[in-house]
Amino acid sequence: MKNKTVIITGGAQGIGRGLVKSFLDEGWNVSAADIDGEAGLELVEVMKEDSRLSFFKCDVSAAMETEKMVADTAKKYGAINAVINNAGIGVNKNILELSIEEWNRVLAVNLTSVFLLAKFSRIHLEKNKGSIVNIASTRALMSEPNTEAYSASKGGVMALTHALSVSLGPLIRVNCISPGWIEVSDFKKKRDFKEPAHSEADKNQHPAGRVGAPSDIAQLALYLVSDKAGFITGQNFVVDGGMTKRMIYV
Repeated sequence: MKNKTVIITGGAQGIGRGLVKSFLDEGWNVSAADIDGEAGLELVEVMKEDSRLSFFKCDVSAAMETEKMVADTAKKYGAINAVINNAGIGVNKNILELSIEEWNRVLAVNLTSVFLLAKFSRIHLEKNKGSIVNIASTRALMSEPNTEAYSASKGGVMALTHALSVSLGPLIRVNCISPGWIEVSDFKKKRDFKEPAHSEADKNQHPAGRVGAPSDIAQLALYLVSDKAGFITGQNFVVDGGMTKRMIYV
């Protein structure tokens, strides 16, 4: 995987920061796109990478910004081998209080951005028989109250994944990861950083015996973009420590 290039959206914090770290550790060039410029500058400082890591302040729901970010990445590194669509937001409100503007914003960031990245990176990925990995959520499969916008957007990501896999194959493979509870409080920018703290009850909700970490998602993403996964496309992989399989009675 040395000298390959990946675009990671939402790369400045949370799961995205974990993805950036893991791909850098494996020798990739990383283009991290995020709307939070403060977090992006800290990312570059923390990773201590001047040449293999580039940060782009970018609203990935905006077509012109996204197209420019992709073009600048290809120009700097000469190729794009993989795209990981990780950017995501949520607005948890009662459906009577959720505005149409909030609904549209969640779908734009979480779902439309996946379409835009596929559209603008397609030519580059085809040249290298590249791969797209979309980060959905177990909320595409199950819900909590007041998560309509987020759940709908992630369900859309899952459906868009298999649609793209058919349209872009065989030169581009497209897969999806649906994380469960992934602890990201220690993968935030400095002013939002918190040390993780989990009770035994938190851990025991998971048959795996613990809450997830960003590296759990990153290791699967690394596999899915590798040649070892060459026969895998159009699939959704749930990474949740078994939590969605456990029946819980209250």
